[in-house]
Amino acid sequence: MTTGMNVLNRRNWITSCLALVGAFMLCAGSFAWAASVSEPALMGAQVQLPAFEKGSRLLFQGDSITDMQRDRRTDHWDQNHVLGHSFVFLLSARLGLEMPEAELEFFNRGQGGNKVSNLRKRWQTDAIEVKPDMLTVLIGINDVGSAIKHGGQVALAEYEADYRFILEASRQANPNLRIVLLDPFILPVQSPRPNVSDEHELYAARRVETDKCRAVVAKLAKEYDAVHIQTQAIFDAAAQKMSPERLLWDSIHPSPLGHELIARHWLQAVDARWPQK
Repeated sequence: MTTGMNVLNRRNWITSCLALVGAFMLCAGSFAWAASVSEPALMGAQVQLPAFEKGSRLLFQGDSITDMQRDRRTDHWDQNHVLGHSFVFLLSARLGLEMPEAELEFFNRGQGGNKVSNLRKRWQTDAIEVKPDMLTVLIGINDVGSAIKHGGQVALAEYEADYRFILEASRQANPNLRIVLLDPFILPVQSPRPNVSDEHELYAARRVETDKCRAVVAKLAKEYDAVHIQTQAIFDAAAQKMSPERLLWDSIHPSPLGHELIARHWLQAVDARWPQK
């Protein structure tokens, strides 16, 4: 009987030891796993950060591509919609997180359906009076669309004159104004909207007129010492790697992916021109 009890006790002792060893190994493994996981960084992945004076005011002007259903309320109480959901929103989020000490202010004054002539009419209120330190303009695709709709061509002399007016007025109001100009752009995509004519048939004509407007933007960018972002070339290159529908869902308006593409190139171009020291 005593011998049997000794054997039983010995087995219980061995079982207890094995359990303790197993628990130790489990804990050790857990600690090792935890140690292999990097701590979450507050700022996330680093991005290019241009240099800005503290409190700089960044104004973005254009049509629906910039607008993207921005808030029209004057009290701007709904902070989720003040900037719309375009590349402006993405830039505000990224730079606001990465450069909190700069206390940058972002203003979206894009307005759907606008041509450059519409910008000129509202420039005093929606640009000059905002008193920006940096001005970004993307305009022209509605000038193209209107011309094609009426069976004609973009009146390039008027397009250039109106564009020059807003740049000249802005530079006079602030001689140190930083200016960023983006090319209008288009891709061969059939719009999913109902009752829309075959976009592919119109693309060739639209692209010709878009390229004419791009030449004007390049000319003005050089003349006003502005950063020139060749957005059409950027989308053309991206469309070689993925279907154009993923970039511009209706041939004109960017998808979230398309807006991110614009935002990244804006950051790269602005950082190249005004880098941090």
